[in-house]
Formats: sequence, C-alpha cells, structure tokens
Amino acid sequence: MAKKFVYRMQNILNIKQKLETQAQMAFALANQAYMAEQEKLQGYLVRRVGYERRLKELMSGAIDVQSVTNARADLNAMKTIVRRQMMEVHKAELVLEDARRALNEVMQERKVQEKLREKAFDEFKHELAVEEMKEIDELVSYTFNNHA
Repeated sequence: MAKKFVYRMQNILNIKQKLETQAQMAFALANQAYMAEQEKLQGYLVRRVGYERRLKELMSGAIDVQSVTNARADLNAMKTIVRRQMMEVHKAELVLEDARRALNEVMQERKVQEKLREKAFDEFKHELAVEEMKEIDELVSYTFNNHA
C-alpha cells in the first residue's frame, strides 16, 4: 500500500494563501483609489492652467477690473482645490504603501510555509526511499537465505 504525503501544517499554509489573496485585493483597491485621486488632481491642474490663461488674457488689452478680479478669485480658489487634492493624493499614496507592505509581508509568510512544506515532502520522499531499500534488503535476504 502506497503511503500518501500529508503536510501536517497544510491548514496554516491555506490560511496564508487566503491572507495573501485578501492582501492582493486590498492592494488593488488602494491602487485604484490612488489612481482616481491622481486623475482628479490632473483634471484640477488642467483647469488651473485654463484659469491662469484666462487671467493673462484679461490682463492684456483693455482691462475690465471686475472680470480681472473674478478671474483672480477663480484662480485662487482653484489653487486651493489643487492643494487639497495634492493632500488627498498623498493620503491615498500612504494607504497604497501600507497595503504594499502588508502584501509583501503575507507573501513572505506564505513562501516560508511553502518552503516548510517542500522540506517536509522531501523528508517524506527520503523516508519512503529508506523503507523501500529496507524492503528490498529484506526480500534479497529472504531470497538468498531460502536458496542457500
């Protein structure tokens, strides 16, 4: 009857694999959030450039003080929005880095468990080979003693 390999810590390896899957999903979500915040920032930066261009245009030629004042207020408001969005991007980046660290940690833990499983399997194969050699020796001894 052939022996079957059973890794006694398989449940721990399974847990580590599930934790890694969860960490991968958390990282993907954090990455999506970061990219969305980056995209928002890019949109605000484009709008700010438009406001700057508009203010420059209003400053050349005949100057309408009210239009210039409004354009300057719009530009200042957009600069504030851009600064706030930069902080949101930074927050999202910190969350992303935390998720990356957590993912790397659980990946290492899973790899350790897989190495332990491999080592246990190698020991199992070695024990099987030793048993097989014993059986062969016994068979050879039996055959030799019965024919002698």
